[in-house]
Amino acid sequence: MTPRPPHVPGAKAPAPLTGLRVIELATLFAGPIAATMLGDFGADVIKVEHPRKPDPSRGHGPSKNGVGLWWKMLGRNKRTITLDLSTPGGRRTLLRLAAGADVVVENFRPGTLEKWGLGWPELSEVNPRLVLARVTGFGQFGPYASRPGFGTLAEAMSGFAAITGEPDAPPTLPPFGLADSIAGLVTAYAVMTALAARERTGEGQVVDMAIIEPILTVLGPQPLWYDQLGYVQPRTGNRSQNNAPRNTYRTSDGSWVAVSTSAQSVAERVMRLVGRPELIEEPWFATGAGRAAHADVLDEAVGDWIARHTRAEVLEAFEKAEAAVAPVQDVRDVMADPQYRALGTFTTLHDPELGRLRMQNVLFRLSATPGGIRWAGRPHGADTEAVLTELGLTPEELAALRTEGAL
Repeated sequence: MTPRPPHVPGAKAPAPLTGLRVIELATLFAGPIAATMLGDFGADVIKVEHPRKPDPSRGHGPSKNGVGLWWKMLGRNKRTITLDLSTPGGRRTLLRLAAGADVVVENFRPGTLEKWGLGWPELSEVNPRLVLARVTGFGQFGPYASRPGFGTLAEAMSGFAAITGEPDAPPTLPPFGLADSIAGLVTAYAVMTALAARERTGEGQVVDMAIIEPILTVLGPQPLWYDQLGYVQPRTGNRSQNNAPRNTYRTSDGSWVAVSTSAQSVAERVMRLVGRPELIEEPWFATGAGRAAHADVLDEAVGDWIARHTRAEVLEAFEKAEAAVAPVQDVRDVMADPQYRALGTFTTLHDPELGRLRMQNVLFRLSATPGGIRWAGRPHGADTEAVLTELGLTPEELAALRTEGAL
C-alpha cells in the first residue's frame, strides 16, 4: 500500500489527537515546537502570550510586511490568546483553562509558576489528569537550574560543538536551533508517553525536560566510550572515525556531493566505481575503523574521480553502482528535489495575512489518521475573546480582565 501524503484534504478519519487540549505557556523554540507537533495531529493548542510582551519568536529571522515568517511555521495550528499570569485575574483564568486541558507546556525558569501560585500543586488540584511539561535549559533542580538557558548553551555543554568543525579550527556551533529542536521533538514524545500512562493510572504527572539532555542521546555513545576506554572523540571535519571514504567532494562543474560508506559492501562498490579496486585487497580495508585510519588515501581516490565528472554524472554513476551519494543542496535545491516532492515534505496553504505560503509539512505520515496544517501562525492575541468566551467568561469578566491588564 502506498502511504498517504501527510496532509490529505477531505480525509474522513479525524486526526489522532483531536479532542486533546494543550495550553502552551512557552516562548521561543523548544516548548513551542513540542506544542506544534501535537497541534499538527489535531490537538487544540492554545498559545498564551503576555499582553504586552509577545513571544520573541515572532520577531526572529526574516519577515514579510512586518510579519515574522518563522512564527508562521512555529505558530501553525495554534489559537493565540493574551494573559498576564502574574495578575490575580490572569492566574484565575489560567487555572480555569487548565481545569479543562490535557497538557500544559511551559518554559519559565524553575520557581516562576510557583511564584504566581500556578505550580504543580495548584494545577493538579484543579485537574488531577493534567500533564505538565516543563522545558528549561538545565532542568528543575541542580546547581544550574536557576540559570537562563538556551539551546546554544546545550550545544556547547553537551560536547556537540567540541566535535564539530575541522581539527585545527575552533569548535563550531550550528547556525540554527539544533538543541532546541531536538528537545522539542523529545518533549512531544514525553507528553505522549505521560498521556499513555494516564490511560492506565487516571492521573497526570510532570515532565521535566532539560534542553541539555536530549542532544546527548543524538550524539551517540561518547559517554560510554569515555567510561570504558577513556576515549574522547576529536574534531574530524567531514570525516568519520568509523568508516571511510566519508566526506564532501567537489565535482567538475563546481558543485558538491556527499559520500558515505557505512556498509562494507558500499565501500567496495565505491572503490570499483572510481577505478581503484586494488585498495579493496588491502588488509585495512576490511573494517570501517581500518578504512578511517587510511582516509587520506581513500579521499584522494574518490576525490580525484569525482573532480573529473559533473554532479549529474557523479549522481548517475553512483546510483547505477548502488553506492551511497547525495548532492549537497541548499534550500532552493531542497524545495525542488523530486524525492521531497514525492513524500509531500512541503505543503502550500493560504494565510490571511501573507497569502500563499509554502512550509514543511507534518513530521511523519500516518496511513489512516494523517495530520495536517489547518492554519499558519496567527496574530498576537487573535483568539483571546473566542477562547475565553468558550471557557464561559462573560463580557463583564472580559472587561474586568482588560481593566486589570490581564488581557
